[in-house]
Amino acid sequence: MPDLYPPIEPYDHGMLDVGDGQSLYWECCGNAAGLPALVLHGGPGSGCTPGVRRLFDPAAFRIILFDQRGCGRSVPHAGDAAVSLAANTTQHLIADIEALRLHLGVERWLVYGSSWGSALGLAYAEQQPHRVSALVLSHASVGRFADIHWLYHGVGRYFPEAWERFRAAAGVDEPDANLIAAYHRLLGDPDPEMRARAARSWCDWEAAVISIDPRHKPPERYLDPRFRMVFARIVTHYFSHNCWLEDGQLLRDAPRLANVPGAIVQGRLDLGSPLEGPWRLAQAWPGVEFVVVEQAGHETTTPGMLESIVAAIDRFASG
Repeated sequence: MPDLYPPIEPYDHGMLDVGDGQSLYWECCGNAAGLPALVLHGGPGSGCTPGVRRLFDPAAFRIILFDQRGCGRSVPHAGDAAVSLAANTTQHLIADIEALRLHLGVERWLVYGSSWGSALGLAYAEQQPHRVSALVLSHASVGRFADIHWLYHGVGRYFPEAWERFRAAAGVDEPDANLIAAYHRLLGDPDPEMRARAARSWCDWEAAVISIDPRHKPPERYLDPRFRMVFARIVTHYFSHNCWLEDGQLLRDAPRLANVPGAIVQGRLDLGSPLEGPWRLAQAWPGVEFVVVEQAGHETTTPGMLESIVAAIDRFASG
């Protein structure tokens, strides 16, 4: 079994009008007659990337990717400060997934989500379990308020130098200030230079905590000011609203997945999404396979993660 399948290009793509002035970029790769498989990207606000296509056997799967509202190739692009995020919520994204399913004529599909995409995948599958043939999650987030707080506050104890820079750039004096809310305000500042500095500082923090490997280099897209702005705007928009989820909702509703086969692939040393949350999800989700990758963090490229994710997806290739 290869670590990754060969690079492929879409055989079809387009833009889907989902209302609210939003049009989503989508693409299909692999086997047009294969098992439909939907990819939910992270962030929120990262956009889909070509590399994730290679997690799927192109002979077995009809691989479907799309850019969530406001990011990637979807329009309007939230890198423009004038673009409102009022119609960009978790429930909007769930409705978009259903609109895309209907547009592409899919009855049921495997859903794969990583990081934020795992939380979105859970929320979708818990609302529409009859539309999900299987659910595969990696670097899984269960969306509790404490998990969101951890990522921008608690995990700073492992990266104290970077966290002090992150906190200082937020311009807050209170020791227990909410940094997500502070950056959300800065990214809405009328001064474009203020917004740009806030976006850079936000992405510097994200880059600092994504890896447990000291040789890690930040993703190249973090060098792009337009990407930094869209990513920081959408992430802070979602997390300052707790992703429009009730606290503990995704764990509470996990029994709704009783008839949805699935797998969770998690690094034991994932500091972005600590193992305890996905472990609790595995206890609440009947029949799910829970794979813990030792010495792995919050990166797909960590040794052991790629192989485990590909193997988990391959197990559902026959539908």
